[in-house]
Amino acid sequence: MEMGESGMSSPPIPSGGIMHGNGNGIRHKMMMHMSFYWGNKAEILFRQWPGDQTAMYVLALLFVFVVSILVEWLSHSRLIRSSKYYSNNFTAGLIQSLLHLLRVGLAYVVMLALMSFNVGVFLAAIAGHALGFFFFASRAFNNDAASDLPPITC
Repeated sequence: MEMGESGMSSPPIPSGGIMHGNGNGIRHKMMMHMSFYWGNKAEILFRQWPGDQTAMYVLALLFVFVVSILVEWLSHSRLIRSSKYYSNNFTAGLIQSLLHLLRVGLAYVVMLALMSFNVGVFLAAIAGHALGFFFFASRAFNNDAASDLPPITC
């Protein structure tokens, strides 16, 4: 049993949910989904974001979509053209490492968003990766240059 602000014990947290307090001794139950679900009432990445507003939910989906495209761009682009612009291979390697850091960090943000188990977030991430691959790695635009970073493997 937990001790509440008044010193009295509060009921145990039910399985399948987390209790959030608001500082006034009032507790609200937040359900954590453990399977895919439809709906715009989700928590994606941050507590109470996007909330229950449809516009914020659409903004969250757009955010996941854009970050997925950025992951594909970083995975398949050639940002370091030639080593003649760098004094040595150490500088080029440092830039490659920073690009790898950025790519992996963004990929983890997408993964954490997917852990909301919201179907809309899942579809936004898949669409972003597919569109990013189409623009930056498919033969549709004759992109036959090698990338700076190897693709992320599953």
